Amino acid sequence: MIQDLVDEAVAGGARRSKACEVLGLPARTLERWAHKSDDMRHGPKHVPANKLSTAERKVVLEIATSAEFRDQSPKQIVPKLADRDSYVASESTFYRVLREAGLQRRRGRARPPVPRPLGPAANGPWQLAAWDITYLRSHIRGQFFYLYLVEDVWSRKILGWDVHDIESSDLAAELVERIRKTAGPDVDLRGWILHSDNGGPMKGATMLATMHRLGIVPSFSRPRVSDDNAYAESLFRTLKYCPEYPSRGFASVEDARAWVARFVAWYNDQHLHSGIGFVTPSSRHAGLDLELLARRRTVYARACLRRPERWSRQPRPWTRPEVVTLIPESDRISLTRSDRIDADRIAA
Repeated sequence: MIQDLVDEAVAGGARRSKACEVLGLPARTLERWAHKSDDMRHGPKHVPANKLSTAERKVVLEIATSAEFRDQSPKQIVPKLADRDSYVASESTFYRVLREAGLQRRRGRARPPVPRPLGPAANGPWQLAAWDITYLRSHIRGQFFYLYLVEDVWSRKILGWDVHDIESSDLAAELVERIRKTAGPDVDLRGWILHSDNGGPMKGATMLATMHRLGIVPSFSRPRVSDDNAYAESLFRTLKYCPEYPSRGFASVEDARAWVARFVAWYNDQHLHSGIGFVTPSSRHAGLDLELLARRRTVYARACLRRPERWSRQPRPWTRPEVVTLIPESDRISLTRSDRIDADRIAA
């Protein structure tokens, strides 16, 4: 491209040396480019000392394509191996080996991720939650069941759910009452922030009266921001893109409840959530993730001592995300003054 620009300048009457001077390029370099189509750079000639051996690459591929891990990403595989006191390779190495083997592909019906705004801050469980209602298809075209679901934003644990054949503020209030009872006597919901969109059941009189009686602080999506309930929407995406999700819908409310019960058990107790350090929501909610992350750090420290030449930087710290927000600071400045006052009041 530079050669073409210089040739164009010369054709317009400029001197080649002056054109090279304007570009900050020595004229001799341009002459070399004109006589050589290859700049002779071919990368390093030696093999990196920390390169995986053929056997090690084979182990990585065998693990990634095994029946246990074939539907999981390296970001899920590596933490699970660490929990078994085993280190094979880093996530980046897994991705690189899979890519070189032609096995790195986007799977399923999922579209590429899009950043979503998040919001008020929480540094522990039972401080901030998000809830919503989503459609579940039935076997009858045009008929749906409705999943009511409440998620703790800090721990990502599903605190309560139910499936009904109608949308109702009364049913949402019953779910909140059930969560209060199952939370136990040690949990006080006064000051608990419950975020939702601006749907009818969310702002219904029964739901708002129940929240007011329990001391729960209602929080709603910003005006004209349809996707401002990011945590609930993300959870619904995980649910509906689950491989076991019935694509043809559910035969009855009872079938839907049975399937959702299995999903919630998996999500809370088995799923390693990327947003909370690849631990399960239940372990983070109960405070058990600290010991688990400490064990992973020990595994990585031993692996680093065993083969230090493969670690150009410090081992992965396996840190715990302490604070989770519903709207990031960069997004707060776009709020109107009244919205900002409400956000600051809720966060306080």
